Amino acid sequence: MNKAPPASKLGRSTITGLALAHAGASKLRHKARQMLRSDDDKQAAQERHEAELGRILFKALNQLKGSALKVSQLLSMEADFLPEGIRRELAKGCHQVTPLNRALIHKVFQREFGKAPEHLYAQFDAHAFAAASLGQVHHAQLADGQQLAVKVQYPGIASAIGSDLRMLRGIFQTLAIGNTILPRKEVIDRFMSELEVKMGEELDYEHEAMQLTWFHANVNLPGIVIPKCLDELSSARVLTMEKIEGLHLDAWLATAPDQAQRNHFGQLLFDWFWYSVCELGRVHADPHPGNFLFMPDGRLAVLDFGCTNKMSYRFCHAMAGSWHALLMKDQVERNRLLRLAYIDLGLFSDAVTQDEFDHSVMTALADLHAWKMEAFQSSQFDFSNKSPYPKTINAEHSKLLSGILAGWHEDVPYFDRAYLGLMNMLRRMGAVVNTEIAWTKGRNTNEH
Repeated sequence: MNKAPPASKLGRSTITGLALAHAGASKLRHKARQMLRSDDDKQAAQERHEAELGRILFKALNQLKGSALKVSQLLSMEADFLPEGIRRELAKGCHQVTPLNRALIHKVFQREFGKAPEHLYAQFDAHAFAAASLGQVHHAQLADGQQLAVKVQYPGIASAIGSDLRMLRGIFQTLAIGNTILPRKEVIDRFMSELEVKMGEELDYEHEAMQLTWFHANVNLPGIVIPKCLDELSSARVLTMEKIEGLHLDAWLATAPDQAQRNHFGQLLFDWFWYSVCELGRVHADPHPGNFLFMPDGRLAVLDFGCTNKMSYRFCHAMAGSWHALLMKDQVERNRLLRLAYIDLGLFSDAVTQDEFDHSVMTALADLHAWKMEAFQSSQFDFSNKSPYPKTINAEHSKLLSGILAGWHEDVPYFDRAYLGLMNMLRRMGAVVNTEIAWTKGRNTNEH
């Protein structure tokens, strides 16, 4: 029988401690054996080591659930943030999670509605058909036959956020010591800090219901489906919406779709992102593969609106200006306009001179700029050829940027995460996409 995630600090600390012990032992074994291997064997052994670390981390995160498992989901989609072997195992957190038992689900409904789920729906399946970090999804049906998906939040999740994030920060920081395959401490700290803010919104299903209702009412993009929320059967811990049939990315790819199908859905994903940014002025900021369904009729369903962000006109205007500048052939004018756009985005103060920007900043950011604009050099791009996200900035460039970076606009992290998730999915799909957008021409259509 499946149990609730451990609520006590001691119980959760025990899980993280065991994970650290197992991971540390794995690291020591791997390091010792690598010294005896030939060069030909070292790469394969490294991949096996990464996969083992991923399995150890996922086992612990799956037991903790909540904010811990949310980290698993997000890290799996952060392209090149972690090695492929680790990310492949952590990707299980997108839609392969151990479900809770029937008694715990009833407890949530009694607390939220004062009734068992069988008294709210004509039919309710106590066995979840999908499970994620903060809750799991059950099939239900109304008296009129309408099929529903009911998301139920794990009991006790909200109270465990603070301690979970501290423990997880400790896990990753400890594993990162002397280990070049894991991110640096400052990167881990920033990621966890952003996650803490995000988690507060995602734990409030009433907030998600409002966002879901807004997108359902305002999205008018052919081929995109947003499920309808049933407010009367939703609460702070339960979210009821219409059920949509389709496959997640991995399952869809397993059907061996032909290139035409890959291109079709790739274009839908690409258009959905830019429609959200340029027309709606809101971005779906949790774009891991588990939040999309590839429908048999060729439509694409977008799920999970717990993390969205309404972007300001000023942010979109400055970002559009920066993209347009990056594609200009005239380097003098490109650098002038890009500096002004980055000042508007809060990345630099106007104390950074044009000469310093031209000769230092542009050099330090060259690889990142090239990666970001790679798909927009022509009107069409084959994402099977998409370059990996730049892994590192050399020490000299890193020191320079840390000394002059002023911060960033509050909308930047949401946009960057959504864009990175889009690039990651399109690369996995190997889609050929029409990449013409208004931003590359210096136009911002977001007036919301």
